[in-house]
Parts: sequence; structure tokens; C-alpha cells
Amino acid sequence: MLIKYMRQRSVGRAKVAHAVVVIFMEFFAWGLLTTPMLTVLHDTFPQHTFLMNGLIQGVKGLLSFMSAPLVGALSDVWGRKSFLLLTVFFTCAPIPLMRISPWWFFALMSVSGLFSVTFSVIFAYVADITEEHERSTAYGLVSATFAASLVTSPAIGAFLSIHYGDSLVVLLATIIAVLDILFVLLVVPESLPDKMRLSSWGFPISWEQADPFASLRKVGKDSTVLLICVTVLLSYLPEAGQYSSFFLYLGQVINFSSAAIAGFIAMVGILSIGAQTLLLSVLMKKIGNKSTVLLGLGFQLFQLAWYGFGSEPWMMWAAGAVAALSSITFPAISALVSRCTDRDQQGAVQGIITGIRGLCNGLGPFLFGFIFFLFNVELNDISTVQSNSAVTPDTKQKSVVPGPPFVFGACTVVLALLVAVFIPSQPAPLVKTCSSSSTCVVTEPMSSILAGGSLPASDEDIEPLLQDSSL
Repeated sequence: MLIKYMRQRSVGRAKVAHAVVVIFMEFFAWGLLTTPMLTVLHDTFPQHTFLMNGLIQGVKGLLSFMSAPLVGALSDVWGRKSFLLLTVFFTCAPIPLMRISPWWFFALMSVSGLFSVTFSVIFAYVADITEEHERSTAYGLVSATFAASLVTSPAIGAFLSIHYGDSLVVLLATIIAVLDILFVLLVVPESLPDKMRLSSWGFPISWEQADPFASLRKVGKDSTVLLICVTVLLSYLPEAGQYSSFFLYLGQVINFSSAAIAGFIAMVGILSIGAQTLLLSVLMKKIGNKSTVLLGLGFQLFQLAWYGFGSEPWMMWAAGAVAALSSITFPAISALVSRCTDRDQQGAVQGIITGIRGLCNGLGPFLFGFIFFLFNVELNDISTVQSNSAVTPDTKQKSVVPGPPFVFGACTVVLALLVAVFIPSQPAPLVKTCSSSSTCVVTEPMSSILAGGSLPASDEDIEPLLQDSSL
């Protein structure tokens, strides 16, 4: 009944603009909470703050990784709109609890990972309504919209928090989240054609479709895909970890104010947009696909090392600019995958990459939180995050390695660079076998027969821009 009602209330034909609006409002609401989140984390977990933050983000990431294939498979049967409504609702559900009950806020945020896979459904929605040749452009627009929402919202949230208090910020974020849910319910049309949904009713969902580890088991079947997957694992593990804790790190260890953190996010976001558009296209033409991947990994290595050993604010700003340059890595890897993979198996191989990145989204935050805990990096004073007042160097003892997890991340990227060197620059040639009767049989590369019929890749096919920016 609800699905029928939503179908009747939707307006017009499904468009990419609908997906853009949904993503913008969802992450704009969460971006507003950047500053209040630091305060609530400290107040709720005064001891072992970084460790608890890593556990919360890690549980959420692992649950998202486990549920994304099943949600995607069910949306193929029941339609995109119902699951879009479900994922947006559960992603935004914890927001009002931030002021009502912080413990329930963090508990629900962790558990919400089961349905916090909006990008999975959004990219499937976009794929339904676009042709193959225009799909990458549409995906890029959605990712750029994500970046635009986080470029503006943390600064707005910080301003309102300083002048009017966190309660107003949480209220505004809640209102925007409710508007997003209503937009999906009343405005967004169904993208999956009726005939496709009707033909799928009664069609069983196999465990192969719902198994999040199914794609990972195919990694070793092709040497090129194996090298690419190891590169992604070693480079994205620290990226996912640092994204979960870096804003907290800036306030605690580097003494950034709320306004400075918001400005940092805006700067890296804007530079990342330029890097992934202008710089990436120039590099791909001038130095080629593989060299661009290696250059991006080099930027990431430099950025992580600077984050780890840097102790002054100006160093973080400079490293942030390098982080924006490192955002070219994953788009270049995606292009390299497309060159090394048969045309009709793009989704299967991209799905393998998706599985690895999804796993990193769960393991990375926990790993970073645990390393902070091992090195006794704790959130002892939140006043530096809440005010714009300068902190003298004598108020905190400087450590030789202020950010141990970032140094660890730099070491994994070194390994990623060594592995990436062996990735072929060109796709494997087709092998022709001819008989005496001059009949030739073409044997395709192994990567073209990895997993026929695999589901399309989920939300991490094209990651949110700021996550790719290695903040």
C-alpha cells in the first residue's frame, strides 16, 4: 500500500536532478553537525575518545559493507524509491538524538549502518535513467554535489554553533533531514520500469547476490585485477581511517578552532573538485593512466606523512592542499580498471573494488582509533575546538609523532606504490587460436570472465569526493 501511494504521489519522470537533491540535503544535514559532533563525542566519551569514535564508525562501516549487496538486490525487485526512502530515513534518524540522548545517538548511528547505503541506491537510480555513455558524467555530478554540500555546511554549522549554540544546529539539521525524507516520499519518481519490477516478483534473491564477500573471492583469478585490488586495499584503508577521525584530530592535537576546521573542509573540497576535473584530465592526457595513479599515491604518501609528523596549523593547511591533489588516485584507478577489463565485465570488476573499499570503510576507522589509543592520544580539552582563541605552544607538550595512525597509513601507501608499479599500463591482449581450417577462436583475458551476472557495483564505485580527498 505504501509503495502504491508513493508511486501515485511522485512527480514527473525520474531525473538525475532528483538524485542530486536527495544527496545534497542528506549530507548537508550531516555536515552541519561537524562541530557539535566533536563536543558530543568528548562529553559522552571523556576517556578514550578516539578509540570510541573509531569503534562507532567502524561498526557502522562494517554493517554498511554487509548490507549493501542485499539492499541493492532487493531494490532490483521492489524498486529504487522504497529503498531510497528507507536508506535516507535510517541515515538521518540519529540526528535529533544528538541533543536528546547522546548515548542513543551513537548507538543508533552505529546500527544505522545496516541501511545507511544511500549511495548504493542512488547510483542504481542514476543507472536506470541514463545511457551508458552519459553515466559517468551523471555519477560525477552526484559526487560533486556531495562535495558541494560539505564545502558549505560545516562552516554554516560552526557559525551557528558559536553564536547560537549546538541545539539550533541540531534542530536545523533535523528539519533538513525531514525535508529530504518528504522529498523522496512525495516528489522522487520510481526509476525502475514497471515491467522489470513485475518480472522480478517471486524471483528468489540468491545468497550469491546478498553475500558481501562474493566479489572478494574472485580477486585472485586475474593477476592484473589482483594487483589493482591490493593497491586499493593498501591506499584506501588509511584514507577511510583518517576521514573518520581527522576533524577530531585537528581540534585536539593541532588546536584548530571550529571555524578553522570548517574552513579547512571547504578549502580541501574546492581544491579536490579542481583536481578531479581539470588536473586529472590534463594528467591522463600528458602522462597516461598508470602514471597518474602513481602520482596520486605519491601525493597521498606525502600528505599522510605530513599529517603524522606535522605539529603546526600551517602544516595541516599545506598538507590539506596535497590531500586534494591525492584525490585523483581513485578516478585514475577506475579508468585503469576499465582499460584492463572487457567491456561487458566492467560492473563485475568494479564490484570487486567496491567490496574492498567497503571493507576498508569498516576496518579503517577502528584501526585508526586503536592506534590513537595505543599511543595515548586522548581528547583532554575541548575548549580549543569550541573557541577561536589561540593556544600557546606551552599549553600542550609537543610529541615527536603527533599523529601515529597517519604515519602508519603512510607506510601502507608505500606498499601500495610498490604494488602499483607492477600493474600493466595496457590491457592484456586477446589470444587467437587458429586451427588448420583457418577458424580462429578468441580467448579473452581472465578479467573478462570473472563473474558473469554479478551485480553492478554499489556506492563506492564513485566515492564521495571528500572521502576520496584523503582528509
